[in-house]
Amino acid sequence: MSAATVGTREEWLAARVALLKEEKALNRRRDELAAQRRALPWVPVDKEYVFVGADGERTLFELFGERSQLLTYHFMYGPGWGEGCPSCSFITDCIDGTGVHLAHRDVTLVCVGHAPYDELAAYRSRMGWMLPFFSSSRSDFNPDFHVSFTPDEQANGAEYNFTHYAHPEEELPGISAFAKDDDGRVFHTYSSYERGLDPLMSAYQLLDLAPKGRDEKSLPFPAAWLRRHDAYED
Repeated sequence: MSAATVGTREEWLAARVALLKEEKALNRRRDELAAQRRALPWVPVDKEYVFVGADGERTLFELFGERSQLLTYHFMYGPGWGEGCPSCSFITDCIDGTGVHLAHRDVTLVCVGHAPYDELAAYRSRMGWMLPFFSSSRSDFNPDFHVSFTPDEQANGAEYNFTHYAHPEEELPGISAFAKDDDGRVFHTYSSYERGLDPLMSAYQLLDLAPKGRDEKSLPFPAAWLRRHDAYED
């Protein structure tokens, strides 16, 4: 660990109180952004999407269950991969226990992957997750929400995170939010990608509180240290 600034308790307290003001300003700004997010217009979803889960086929409407709000985590798992993306697995580790709590706030949370359901189910079982997984391989859901890309798009570019990506990977991560009304209509309300997924990574939020933080500057790329939770050497 690199040498840190050492000071008295009084010096620490003064610096901590100053930082607290900045943290409170950030929290207020975060609340403002959340309100702006909720104020986005709702876009009707007119296309019929079919998903495959443990109980067979479901429509997007049926993914809601008895709730009026739906969050779909776009899990990076392409056909034939054999296992899911390590980063998406890390995020799923972080959000897996939240489903029961979200359900009591009228929200259903699911993971959706592009691989066939039997591949997703086997990996979910290996990881020991509780969140339901669904395959979107029988519909245009992943391409329409810009998280799966054809070989041509990988070579020549496509939209991701609301901009043009020159060479996207076969699969990329994201999260999308939907609402349904009393008439059975479904609306797309929000999607986020890349660093917009940072709040989902509760382990990173905890690392940000630790003395060394994320400690990734010396790595070849951020999260180079990351492994699936059953693949760390120890």
